[in-house]
Amino acid sequence: MTIMYAGEQLMTGDDIADALLTLSVALAQTGSASTVEIPTVRGDGTHSTVKVLVGPASQIVAMPVESSHEELRDPHLVAHLSALTAELRPGQNYRAPTSTETPDWLEDL
Repeated sequence: MTIMYAGEQLMTGDDIADALLTLSVALAQTGSASTVEIPTVRGDGTHSTVKVLVGPASQIVAMPVESSHEELRDPHLVAHLSALTAELRPGQNYRAPTSTETPDWLEDL
């Protein structure tokens, strides 16, 4: 999945992008912000890590992307982002979606 952030395209895994967006919403709802490091893959296939600031003013868009590179997966990072989200939403049981889950709305297409 490609994340559009501050005019840049950042290619990362679907689960990572979903967890980042969900954390961003939770931070915005509480009026707070945080920096998060996520793994990315460049066009030439090399891996890197970027630090993004997420919160109320974040304008992040995630888009599916076709790539010849293997999808980035980091279950520990996804769990960490999910835990941060859960801390911001006490009383709600949040579980990050996995890329193998199909959203209900897709069945209507």
